[in-house]
Amino acid sequence: MATIYQNPTLNTPAASPQGAGYTTYQEPDTRIPPKAAPVIRKISVNGVSIPEADVLAEAQNHPAENPGGALRAAAEALVIRELLWQEAKRLDVDASSARDQAGRVETERDAAIRLLVDREVQAPLATEEECRRYYDRHPEKFRTEPLFEARHILVAAPESDREARATARERATDLCNVLRQRSARFSELAREYSACSSREQGGNLGQLTKGSTVEEFEQALANMREGEISSVPVESRFGFHVIALDRRIEGRQLPFEMVAERIAAWLEASAWSKAVSQYISVLAGRADIEGISLNGADGPLVQ
Repeated sequence: MATIYQNPTLNTPAASPQGAGYTTYQEPDTRIPPKAAPVIRKISVNGVSIPEADVLAEAQNHPAENPGGALRAAAEALVIRELLWQEAKRLDVDASSARDQAGRVETERDAAIRLLVDREVQAPLATEEECRRYYDRHPEKFRTEPLFEARHILVAAPESDREARATARERATDLCNVLRQRSARFSELAREYSACSSREQGGNLGQLTKGSTVEEFEQALANMREGEISSVPVESRFGFHVIALDRRIEGRQLPFEMVAERIAAWLEASAWSKAVSQYISVLAGRADIEGISLNGADGPLVQ
């Protein structure tokens, strides 16, 4: 029987060149790894590119909730720095003395930016009237913190150990019950049962201010009267506390004269920050910035 036609590709598929036959598909050449896609888009200021590597390195200085936020903040900071550097060069700012006020050596760029901002940004000084107005509007900012003289017995137990926590709670409750009847035994019981080093002083913690102890302890103190011993244990991540409040010294309002200089410094620092933000906004408005838009006064200032 005669063969009329035979497709050569049916018998020798391995020898067929790529692209032959009924398809143009070609296997990718895996010998050459694909080029990684850029993490961020191209960014430039008046034609000067800001390398992606610089943004990635700068991101380490901008903690954020997610990597995208850190990269955004880093890119803004570098754009602002480039804006200021270009303006310093345009105005021929002399940065030959590259040392800051503390005598530390600066780079030419950092020195030029610092001198530019010092020269071009002017912020008003705070008047006494403005300071007094701020003082009157925010009296809570100018009160001393209350002081507490307290003792405690800590029955320690790790949060991860439910059985140990239950046992510690029970022991601390027993101590509260004993002290309710015989409060004079507090120092004795602290030396015997407390897991805190203060047990050597009968549980005495000295004078406590806000931030001296954990939040649960502070809240308990705030709700206690002088001479009172906690009727139930106070739980914290360390375990259970039996607390004795020996003395409370209420905070007092500081006179204006005592805080006037501090208020002036705050107001002038705030005014200076706003002035710098406005100056940067003006520079950004005149510049050709690609790849990112600045947030104006909400963005980072001089880094």
